[in-house]
Amino acid sequence: MGGESKQTSTQQSQTQPWTTAQPVLGDILTQLQGGLKNTGVTAGENNALNTIEQNANNSATKYAPAVANYATTLLNGGYATGQSGNVNDAYQAYLRATQGLASNTDYNPYKTAGFKDAIDTMASDITNSTNGQFAAAGRDLSGYNQQTVARGIAQGVAPTIAAQFNENRNAQQGAAGNLYNAGNTTAGIQTGLTQQDLANRGQGVTAAGAATDAANVGANATLAAEAQRRGIPVQALGLLAQIGIPIAGLGSESNGSSTTTNQMSGAQQFATIAQGISGLFGGGGSGGGSAAGTVGNMIKFISDRNAKEDIQEVGTLHDGTPVYRYRYKGQPGFQIGLMAQDVEQYAPEAVGRIGEFKAVDYKLATERSVRKAA
Repeated sequence: MGGESKQTSTQQSQTQPWTTAQPVLGDILTQLQGGLKNTGVTAGENNALNTIEQNANNSATKYAPAVANYATTLLNGGYATGQSGNVNDAYQAYLRATQGLASNTDYNPYKTAGFKDAIDTMASDITNSTNGQFAAAGRDLSGYNQQTVARGIAQGVAPTIAAQFNENRNAQQGAAGNLYNAGNTTAGIQTGLTQQDLANRGQGVTAAGAATDAANVGANATLAAEAQRRGIPVQALGLLAQIGIPIAGLGSESNGSSTTTNQMSGAQQFATIAQGISGLFGGGGSGGGSAAGTVGNMIKFISDRNAKEDIQEVGTLHDGTPVYRYRYKGQPGFQIGLMAQDVEQYAPEAVGRIGEFKAVDYKLATERSVRKAA
């Protein structure tokens, strides 16, 4: 439950300039009236606006075609893939030069140019050296002589044959690896060119908008200049109005009224009524049969926890119901009593409502305690 109160007041005010200031203010108003005839575009302003329009049209004529061509070039890729053919041709030439070696897996050293002649020379040198040694000892052409020659040739030639074999294998493997890397490099270059082509096309979309803006420079400048031609007089009038209107308002008289509405909670409204009745019947007495005592008893029936503050439990009834010390919100004095929220747990018939708050019938609320005390 809530309530409200209203209060209406009326104000009246009157202002006027000081008498000594009136001649000065009159002179200002006279000058303002003259200024009202000169709010249009001046010759200098008009020449400046014409120059802006002319420069903008010249720029559009001079630069718009170049900007449009730039946008068209980008939209077509900006020649990013123009070198793609040269890159592919270079790879093909490298492939033809390397393919034979890269695909040859026959590592036979005797198929290497000049290898057989080198081996034959080496074998001949070993044979001659060994035979000379045996001849000096008088044992040439002996069986041991032949065995030593064969062993010498084998020991001298075998490392060379193995080294040439390994060299042939490494050359083939190296050529194959280089060819593979060249393919990857070429593919990477071609991909990069393609990506740049796509990026250029994307920039071309933006450049197309710039080309349109460049073509519209002259028209936009004309629109802006015409807006200035219309706006300058309006701005001038606005400046004059800012000075003249406040002066014209001097010496005015105003009247008005206002209404104030105060909103009170149910507890505040009930307490206010209680205080008013208590004062009407002679103050804050709480005993006897006075109207003030009646009002005091009435407010105590409101036992809703939401209407109270500074709540502290001070004891219990015989049936265990808590008893509290508290103050009603907005009231100075402390009271002792029950809480409706506790009572309605075991005696809901003892709990009712006064407006928005719960109230307690103390006779019904304490019957259980009386029975336990007996």
